[in-house]
Amino acid sequence: MTNNNNNDKVVISLYEFTGTALIPWAKRGYQCYAYDIQHDGIRVENFEGGGSITYWEADLHDMEMVTDIYRAFELENVVFAMGFPVCTDLAVSGAAHFARKAKVDPDFQLNAARYAKWCAELFEGWGVPYFIENPVSRLSTLWRKPDHRFHPFEFGGYITANDAAHPLYPDYIAANDAYSKLTCLWTGGGFRMPAKDAVDCDSFGSSTQHRKLGGKSMKTKNIRSATPRGFAEAIAVANT
Repeated sequence: MTNNNNNDKVVISLYEFTGTALIPWAKRGYQCYAYDIQHDGIRVENFEGGGSITYWEADLHDMEMVTDIYRAFELENVVFAMGFPVCTDLAVSGAAHFARKAKVDPDFQLNAARYAKWCAELFEGWGVPYFIENPVSRLSTLWRKPDHRFHPFEFGGYITANDAAHPLYPDYIAANDAYSKLTCLWTGGGFRMPAKDAVDCDSFGSSTQHRKLGGKSMKTKNIRSATPRGFAEAIAVANT
C-alpha cells in the first residue's frame, strides 16, 4: 500500500481529531495534516513508507487561523482536502434544541454554516478535490444541497477481516462499520465518489450502537463524529 512517489504530496483535513480520515493516505506515503482545536500543540505520527500525519492545534472558527493555513500550503503540492465542521448546531437530530439556542444567539446556525463555507473556500483556493461532511443538517438550506449521501455500512467491505474491529472504539462502533447513519457530502474540485462495497447491516445492532452514544461529553461527540474507516479507505482508493 505504501508509495514513496507520494512523499511530496499533501493531504489536509480540517476538524480532524482521530486521524482516521487521513490514515489511508499516510499509509500510501502522503504527508497529512489534521487540524482541530482539541489537539495539544503539534504532534507527528510517522508511517512506513514515509507518510505521516501532523496533528495541529487550531481554532478553525477563527478566520485568521484559516487564512494562515491557506497561506502555509499555498505553494505546496496539496492534492486532496476534507472538512468535518462541527454539526452540533446544524444536525436535524438536534432540532429539539434549536429554539432554545436561537434565544441565546439568533444567528447560531448562520455562524455554524459559515464555518463549513470557509472550508469550501479554502479548498477552492488551493484548487484541489475535496469534500465537506455533515449529517443530515440545515446546511442543505443555509448553503446548498449535498452532492452525495451514504451510510457507513455501504463501504464496510473496504475494511479487511483482520481489521474488522474498530481500533479506537470497538465497544461503540460496529465491526466493519456495519451500521447505518445517513451522511452528506458537499464536494468540488474534481472529487470522485468511490464505488460502494457494502456489508450486512443489522438494524438492531445499529440502534444498539446509537443507544450507547447518548450524552454531551466530548468523548461521546468524538465517537459519534469519527470518520467511518471503510469510507476513508474508499475515498483514498478513488481519489489517489
